[in-house]
Amino acid sequence: MRMNPSGDALFYGDNLDILRNHIEDESVDLVYLDPPFNSNANYNVLFRAPDGSQSQSQIVAFDDTWHWTDSAEAALDDVMRSGHSDAAEMLRAMRAVLKENDMMAYLAMMAVRLIELHRVLKPTGSLYLHCDPTASHYLKILLDAVFGQKSFVNEIIWKRTTAKSDFAQGATNWARIHDVLLHYSISETRHFDQPFAPYDDAYVAAKYNKINADGRRYMLDNLTAPGAGSRGHPQYEFMGVTRFWRYNELKMQALLAEGRIEQPSAGAVPRYRRYLDEMKGIPVGSVWTDIPPINSQAAERLGYPTQKPVALLERILKASSNENDLVLDPFCGCGTTIHAAEKLNRRWIGIDVTHLAVGLIRDRLTSAFPQAQFDILGVPRDLAAARELASTDKHEFQLWALSMINAQPYKGGRKGADGGVDGYIWFQPDGRNHEKAVVSIKGGDNVDVTMIRDLIATVDREKAKVGVFVTLAPPKRTMKTEAAAAGFYESPMHGRFAKIQILTIEDLFEKQKPHLPWIAPSSKAAKREASTKQIGLDF
Repeated sequence: MRMNPSGDALFYGDNLDILRNHIEDESVDLVYLDPPFNSNANYNVLFRAPDGSQSQSQIVAFDDTWHWTDSAEAALDDVMRSGHSDAAEMLRAMRAVLKENDMMAYLAMMAVRLIELHRVLKPTGSLYLHCDPTASHYLKILLDAVFGQKSFVNEIIWKRTTAKSDFAQGATNWARIHDVLLHYSISETRHFDQPFAPYDDAYVAAKYNKINADGRRYMLDNLTAPGAGSRGHPQYEFMGVTRFWRYNELKMQALLAEGRIEQPSAGAVPRYRRYLDEMKGIPVGSVWTDIPPINSQAAERLGYPTQKPVALLERILKASSNENDLVLDPFCGCGTTIHAAEKLNRRWIGIDVTHLAVGLIRDRLTSAFPQAQFDILGVPRDLAAARELASTDKHEFQLWALSMINAQPYKGGRKGADGGVDGYIWFQPDGRNHEKAVVSIKGGDNVDVTMIRDLIATVDREKAKVGVFVTLAPPKRTMKTEAAAAGFYESPMHGRFAKIQILTIEDLFEKQKPHLPWIAPSSKAAKREASTKQIGLDF
């Protein structure tokens, strides 16, 4: 059943299915999406190994969207049968040119989803599609077909990094330092509040270079009418000077009485006093250079390589939505959009296809907004639902259970032989060097002591320090005895920790975690939010 939520909702699953089955027509005020695409790299790797490399513990979502497979063919067929003739014709033309390659697979996947986003967007709403120049030109043509050419509002350039020194490694291209945001809206009745950036010090010193008796800084501005009277402005004598003026005599006298008019010298043309403290600032245009990216030292950095700064999403949300409006991010990744929406008192829907991302967003919101209330849909919420998932899809059960303890799935969560390793948890026993815990997930009805012995052997083989055994069924006494007999891991700074630890799924629902001396290198707690005002901007 489709929904028009009054509260906030985080969905696990394919955003196409969720859009079709859960989101009402014309119910969303603002859509922001940053769909992953980079055919030459794992663009939406969620986490990296402690040394920063893309290791076997990485997660790669949408792995098949870079290649022309049956799923790409099915997405294209969906568009052709959608009844959206312009989108169908455009996609057919693109296929004729691009053939069945990675880019075409991506565009087919995007087209069918953009049609659904068009359906759920209100006539007063806006859509912002964030991409890099690799695909922006194709996506703009696709958006023109889905929304109509007249729905294009802006192409925004965000300078996401400073100039690179790629030339030192032999690069023969201009340094790639920007992303593109494509802004579309169904009608001209869209909501928009112009943001303003503060004047820089050099501009203030040059332009607002006068200070009155009470210390207010001001500039002298023009009072004469543009067009020398051709636009119907009045002509008369004022303070000994005859001109075509912007205002009538009554208004000019009132401004003079208020102390807003100054004659620089006898016989000079009177000027208007424009005070700096009354100005909002410089209207923000379509090139954004004032929002820095998330770097390795940024306080808000969570360890997600494509993480966007909250300030970027705050600007978009404040410009194109009101408080209590509904914001949708169908590729919500690490949750920056819904973080900004929660901070700015917007309702929100977030969708992601990885359990690890949903878990990351859950932890991010509860850290930043301890009082926040939201629904998590599509994932087990009680023991019965966990049993149902384990019986219907063992692999998805493992990925979900790993997300509950912030563990990284083995080999990106791909199916296949795992050698007894379902995931890893990295920790820093001395605050500097990294060690790992091996995680084993069991969703069957029967568990026994041989599984604990296997885990002990796996911990030794992997040169890990700790083993974590997560089980849906209650562990037997012999399993607990065998785990205790394995002894302890001695942390240099934090004391002793059980070498083999057993947790049940019921324990996870009660928010119990593995006992480790750990500082997560790939994900950290979000800073608690105390303010809803974006520093340095006025609206």
